[in-house]
Amino acid sequence: MSYDLISALGEASADLGDMLDKILPRPDGQIEERLFEAMRYSTMGEGKRLRPFLVMASSALFKVSRTSALRVAAAIEMVHTYSLIHDDLPAMDNDDLRRGKPSCHKQFDEATAILAGDALLTQAFEVLADEETHPDPRVCTQLVRAMARAAGPYGMVGGQMIDLAGEGKSLSETQVTQLHLLKTGRIFAFACEAGAILGKAPNTMRMGLRAYAHDMGLAFQIKDDLLDVEASSDDLGKTAGKDQEQAKSTYVKLLGLEQARKQAQMLCDQAIRHLDAFDNEAEPLRAVARFVIDRKR
Repeated sequence: MSYDLISALGEASADLGDMLDKILPRPDGQIEERLFEAMRYSTMGEGKRLRPFLVMASSALFKVSRTSALRVAAAIEMVHTYSLIHDDLPAMDNDDLRRGKPSCHKQFDEATAILAGDALLTQAFEVLADEETHPDPRVCTQLVRAMARAAGPYGMVGGQMIDLAGEGKSLSETQVTQLHLLKTGRIFAFACEAGAILGKAPNTMRMGLRAYAHDMGLAFQIKDDLLDVEASSDDLGKTAGKDQEQAKSTYVKLLGLEQARKQAQMLCDQAIRHLDAFDNEAEPLRAVARFVIDRKR
């Protein structure tokens, strides 16, 4: 029987929602409740939640407790949501739509959106450092360090800077790959490696998960580029055609539609091969690799 990824994603998303509901501050009359409302508005909305699912799937490989995995999954979703809030701002991608509803700065205002993103990013590290996430402080320290590396100037933020600097310019395929390895790939890599960190797994297993995330993350980005060209805003839940509007260098622009599809498939197959050492227990991760190139949004 084939693995039912859609059901698994739904179950993980529901559990993640419960955990986020416990972690995120509640607006209950405080003077800063508008901030709390904005944090919840952006984080509790619908989304693929692939990054949290990768944490859950990688944690299952090493028999990590579901509570520990869910707390790390919540932290990574908070960091991802912060990045989306800031990406949508007028100074960045200037997008009015996110996950099928108004972006945070459109629903609230720009200042509140900036603060909501700041708060989500900061609180995520509090979650990782808490002994509820793992009783071993060395494990918590590794999680904090790995997340900071993935999200900071050598990861997501650095990739965003390359993305902004490259608007209106013709980047090479090597430069576009570097952009996406930083902006998207490093967070995917942390999500996959987090389970190994929680499970105190040997470095060889971490390297296998990292290699999987590298190829799966690039396949994910190529599919994003394809969807930006081929899908509608209603299908995507965000504004379609933004890459062309902002004159961004993309895999589709560099390779063409057909070659981009072939490249995504090749990366998907390669990602799956990196999981051979995990046998059938890695089927959820294999299913994710297939899903990222078949998805419609």
